[in-house]
Amino acid sequence: MPEPLRIPVVDDEPLARQRVLDLLARAAEVEVVGTAGTGRQAVAAIAQHAPDLVFLDVQMPGLSGLDVVREVGPEAMPAVVFVTAYDQHALAAFDVAAVDYLLKPYDDDRFAQALARARDAVRLREVDTLRDRLASLLGGSVPPPPPSQAYLERIAVDMRGQTRLVPVDAIDYIASDGPYAEVHTGSDVYVVRERMQTLEERLDPARFFRIHRSTIVRIDRVEAILTAAGGDYSVRLADGTRLRLSRSRRDAFTQHLGIDAAE
Repeated sequence: MPEPLRIPVVDDEPLARQRVLDLLARAAEVEVVGTAGTGRQAVAAIAQHAPDLVFLDVQMPGLSGLDVVREVGPEAMPAVVFVTAYDQHALAAFDVAAVDYLLKPYDDDRFAQALARARDAVRLREVDTLRDRLASLLGGSVPPPPPSQAYLERIAVDMRGQTRLVPVDAIDYIASDGPYAEVHTGSDVYVVRERMQTLEERLDPARFFRIHRSTIVRIDRVEAILTAAGGDYSVRLADGTRLRLSRSRRDAFTQHLGIDAAE
């Protein structure tokens, strides 16, 4: 019987980390040897366990996933499946340096495919080749991940068990729903497993504005700013949808639009 793959799971978001753990629990010949919520913890876990494979989040505070690779070094780095919210264009930079990548949100079949590819790579002793590619990446011959100002052009959304890429040009607004966000495009609503803070940072502020802690709106969809008798504010979109505008963000929003914020 083959030895199980020894795998740590690294992600700064507990729900995302648990998602990987739940899927690994269903897989055969797998041993989870640790979890980490930061890049620094990931470096320690890899040094301690010398795993065969790591599921590694790309975007983390402090040390990013690529920083972890740099810190560990290509010789000691196990096979990597990157887990990322970057869109397809940005992921081209990772293709040459990883067994596979998972674009959040991903379905069970896509995870199983990534795990199978990793298993094959490890068992066919392709890790040395992958380490060479990682070394090439760290040497700068492959473009690094996009800086924070490289804004999303598409968002990966969950659609009945499949991942669909929705152009940001189609978005009317995004509303938070607990640990998820709902992307509204006309009459369609898609689920994204991302925090509002992350989405706000990845969307172009010239096109999107967070008008409430639970709402990001596409600016050119806004038709009017409304004031209720009690002093509450809202915005009306071109299709008639009304969204709450928080008092604390109202002035910043009107200034962003270049209009007079006076009562």
